[in-house]
Amino acid sequence: MTNDARAIVIGAGLGGLSAAMRLGAKGYAVTVLDRLDRSGGRGSSISQDGHRFDLGPTIVTVPQVFESLWAACGRDFRQDVDLRPLDPFYEVRWPDGTKFAACGDDDRMFAEISKISPSDLKGYKRFLKDSAARYVVGFEGMVAKPMHRLWETIKVLPKFAQLRADRSIYGLAAARVKDEKLRMALSFHPLFIGGDPAHVTSMYALVAHLEKEFGVHYAMGGVQAIADAMAKVVRAQGGVIRHETQVDEIHVEDGAATGVSLTDGTRLDAGLVVSNADAGHTYDHLLRNHTKRRWTSRKLSRRRWSMGLYVWYFGTKGTADMWPDLGHHTIQNGPRFTGLLRDIFMKGKLADDMSLYVHRPSVTDPTAAPAGDDTFYVLSPVPHLGWKNAVDWQTEEPIYREKVAAVLEGMMPGFRERISTELVFTPETFRDRYLSPHGAGFSLEPRILQSAWFRPHNVSEEARGLYLVGAGTHPGAGLPGVVSSAEVLGKLVPDAPVVMDAPRLAAE
Repeated sequence: MTNDARAIVIGAGLGGLSAAMRLGAKGYAVTVLDRLDRSGGRGSSISQDGHRFDLGPTIVTVPQVFESLWAACGRDFRQDVDLRPLDPFYEVRWPDGTKFAACGDDDRMFAEISKISPSDLKGYKRFLKDSAARYVVGFEGMVAKPMHRLWETIKVLPKFAQLRADRSIYGLAAARVKDEKLRMALSFHPLFIGGDPAHVTSMYALVAHLEKEFGVHYAMGGVQAIADAMAKVVRAQGGVIRHETQVDEIHVEDGAATGVSLTDGTRLDAGLVVSNADAGHTYDHLLRNHTKRRWTSRKLSRRRWSMGLYVWYFGTKGTADMWPDLGHHTIQNGPRFTGLLRDIFMKGKLADDMSLYVHRPSVTDPTAAPAGDDTFYVLSPVPHLGWKNAVDWQTEEPIYREKVAAVLEGMMPGFRERISTELVFTPETFRDRYLSPHGAGFSLEPRILQSAWFRPHNVSEEARGLYLVGAGTHPGAGLPGVVSSAEVLGKLVPDAPVVMDAPRLAAE
């Protein structure tokens, strides 16, 4: 570390804002640089014709990570953000009309299991024990802990072996319950962080425990409201957030990060640089003129990336009282589960069938849509753009939208005639808007050999004074993950040096 108390944070996503808050609390003069027009990154929103479209994460789990972040800054998260618990958390549906409503109450969950497959109730109870055991090791023991030293990963391997971390979460579910629908309902959660349930580690069964113990929540105003509250804290600490400002390169001199250059040629100096850009973009582009020891372009090209996302945002007119059985969060399965996963993650094939996540925030939050109207967000996992025969979304998008609409028509009859405004994101949007390699929705896929020490480290191996936060580094994607990556940062970075008459900002 130098005596320079200035810090630059690249990206105002949830990870970058969390990092800025942690650094501000340590006394650094923080400047956040972001290429979008508002804070939040993938958790930001777009307002269009009176509708607010929350672009990325919609479910808030483990609110304690936010409470801890706010507390580190001497503030109260609950006073700044209105978080509402949801009941049920979400509903899972299948083409034959079967429904499964997830909640935190054991008796109600036992009834849901028994409704689908009474003989699997005993196995489900075993799965809950599996989940709790993995939570202790995988979440409490690793999530907010620095993992840049190989020993930290090696020493948990015996416990991983005991818990059969080599088995996939789908494999664990299959070992506990026989009904294929329940296997899906117990194992789909890694899709929310970009992982293939048939291949990511069974440690992700811990999500069931997280939901049961801490609930599933929605922030009034969407995740954008959380991002705005974070930005307010950063500014209250004296930090600066500059939007529509794109970093083009991280400068390294004598092995240390010394600042950044913007796309307009401006150079900003600092003693500490934190990248909330995708780890792949950080190493492949921002450090393109620096010789890498570990994260070379060749190595990045051999990594497995998370799936892409097709997201259709639309508003509907006069539908607030329509489709009364369609709640806040709904997962509509297609006719296949493991077959569809193979197409997306192993073959790079855009299938004709699909599973959809339908978000209807207006049933909870009146600010999401004009009075009497609805706002929807419909997401379909699709292959990323890195496959040899990648999907040409300029051609395929309208065709695929019609296929999605056909599925939605069974859930919300007549919705097409009610659409008043719409917006579509494809993997090409993620590539261009978020500079995500291959248009991946969640950066590197969280397989076991792309996690912990095997993932890009929070403290970079490539330059002193360079740190990484966000989905592409440890502990990974998802709101708890990206916020926790900044908690790890806080454990790695010392308090800011006290330097008399030091410049307050990286650039005025």
